[in-house]
Amino acid sequence: MARFEHTVTVAALDRHWFEEAAGHAVDLFDASREQDGAILLPDGRPIHGLRLLKGRHLQSGAWYGESPEEKDREDGKGASEAAPEAAPEAAVLREWRPSRTVEVESRVAEEGMSLRVGVRLREPRTPKALEVSLDGHNPQGGSLYRFSGRAKADLHAWWAALERPSSAPPAARAPVVGTAKHRLGRARLTVTPRPAEDGTWRVSVVLSVRGRWLLRPVAAVGLLFARRPVERGFREGVDSAAEEWAELLAELPSLHGEALRAEIADALTTP
Repeated sequence: MARFEHTVTVAALDRHWFEEAAGHAVDLFDASREQDGAILLPDGRPIHGLRLLKGRHLQSGAWYGESPEEKDREDGKGASEAAPEAAPEAAVLREWRPSRTVEVESRVAEEGMSLRVGVRLREPRTPKALEVSLDGHNPQGGSLYRFSGRAKADLHAWWAALERPSSAPPAARAPVVGTAKHRLGRARLTVTPRPAEDGTWRVSVVLSVRGRWLLRPVAAVGLLFARRPVERGFREGVDSAAEEWAELLAELPSLHGEALRAEIADALTTP
């Protein structure tokens, strides 16, 4: 088994702002309505790029996505260029209970791969946990073209880890855990934050990789020669994620109350 670890320092996200923004977003969707396929916010403006394709709005089994015409316009195609059998990318709503659980599942075919992605958010108005699942395969291939992944972010544990004194050791249990499985191997990723004295976050990311069954010796030999480039790529990936986090925080509005709700509504309706 190979183990890689890298720690980065990132700006902190205010918990109260995050939970307030999540609550406003959920409330806007919960108060929305459907009209001729368009999803309208309470003020009557349509949410950009989102239409009801099948079923009843905010009911289990409802399908959402872009109409073929909208997708063609965004891709720069005319109606005559679109394949008549082409279906829009869409997501199905599995559950909508804003006070308890929201679950969405989407299926995407891309470059010969068929992907199923599931997202579940617990207690969405003040998010408690986020769960993501991914299953992929190539219909024309065998077991080598199949993989799966699962990840869970325990947001309650995340905030609890950041409330510990900066001098305290890291939380014993990582708030974010992800696993990936393939015929050739298995990987596990953990993310653990801790507060720094200057108010920033110190985030440690650990990746463990191992071969499966009889392929373990082969994988061990491969990692022996590829360890340095894999470790370099892992560190660069974590550093890149930290940079993207900084860019995201810089774009977030420092608003609260109705002003924040209005800003979120504008973002949902602006092309």
